[in-house]
Amino acid sequence: MLWVGAAQAQQAPTQNTVIQAENVRFDYAQVLRVTPVYQTLKASSVEEQCEEPKGDSKLSRAIGAVKEALGREEKDKQAAAVDCKPVTVEREFRRPIAYDVDYTYKGAKYRSRLPEDPGNRLRIRVSVTPVVQPPRSR
Repeated sequence: MLWVGAAQAQQAPTQNTVIQAENVRFDYAQVLRVTPVYQTLKASSVEEQCEEPKGDSKLSRAIGAVKEALGREEKDKQAAAVDCKPVTVEREFRRPIAYDVDYTYKGAKYRSRLPEDPGNRLRIRVSVTPVVQPPRSR
């Protein structure tokens, strides 16, 4: 008898809950303004900074050029020509990482943050779902 009861329970119709698919369509909204959102990156590198010896005037450079042309004082000039030292240089880079987009659809204004600039029209997803109130208790 126990087996027959289990078989009858399996044959009993099961009640399924059906959830209706969402009512969805696509449309276009008018873009009012696009504002880039920037990320600031800092990078540092080591570069050589060279300075010419102090007291170097136009006259002394001209005399040095004549001496070099004649082949004299090449070694002295190479030693005293440039004073170089490593210097840490910091740079900042700004790059857009997103866009704040203000747009209007059917008279209402909206704002969204998007990964790309949409241009003057924005494709939007319009969804309509009824609000179902819970049953009232008596």
